[in-house]
Amino acid sequence: MLRIITWNIQWGLGIDGRVDLGRLIREARNLADFDMLCLQEVSANFSNLEGNDGADQFTRIAAMLPGFAAFEGVALDIPDGAGGRRRFGNMILSRLPVAQVLRHTLPWEAAPTRNMPRLLLEATVETLAGPLRVMTTHLEYSSDKLRRAQVEGIRNVHRTAHDRADTLRENGPGTYELLPTASSAILTGDFNMKARDPTKMRLSDPFESGAPALVDAWEAVNGDSDHPPSFCLYDQRNGQPHCCDFMFVTEDLAPRIRRIVYDQASQASDHQPVLLELDLG
Repeated sequence: MLRIITWNIQWGLGIDGRVDLGRLIREARNLADFDMLCLQEVSANFSNLEGNDGADQFTRIAAMLPGFAAFEGVALDIPDGAGGRRRFGNMILSRLPVAQVLRHTLPWEAAPTRNMPRLLLEATVETLAGPLRVMTTHLEYSSDKLRRAQVEGIRNVHRTAHDRADTLRENGPGTYELLPTASSAILTGDFNMKARDPTKMRLSDPFESGAPALVDAWEAVNGDSDHPPSFCLYDQRNGQPHCCDFMFVTEDLAPRIRRIVYDQASQASDHQPVLLELDLG
């Protein structure tokens, strides 16, 4: 069984106003004995975020999970005005063997609303069923125009990954070494869209190239039943409770889903963690 949790951790800021990374890890472990943890809104040297002490959270979280390989997906990398750097983005932690890791900068179109760079972090893990690409991302909050462009960027990443997996390539030395890859994939993250948003639904459109479509895992199991809320459940300053955190699997993996759970109890972030379990043999 492969167990993956995705969670927008809001740099560890809980509903109680405390930043507590240890609490997040404990609650994730209580949700499941996970094999992979996909995180969004991880910060380093951002002391100007609410409640934050400016710590390098990428390093702290990695230290809390010995036995897991940790990979950063920094989307925002800016000077701190004192000779250092402030970094903000995504993270994947895996206790499965990891082959190649890729960091895809998503399109950043001009828009008048406040916005920042966004990134798709991808790790190919080796499972009993073969290689599997696991991706996590955090799309723009303030602009549908930007989200539309970012969705097309994700679709292009998935299409080209399928094409590479489907094409015989020459192996080579050093930087040209051929590493495991696959068309099969899981996409996780905070998409900042509701379930019926046309831009979100665009992610599941078929590909002319033959790449397997990305299927919303909740819908694969529960049909048209509403997704449980994953945002604003305990704090309505950003709207009424709704779902914007999703798990997608390629259509070949949909029959392998055993369950998907939206934890409704946690108050360790302004988002709820989501667990996906897949039977990979």
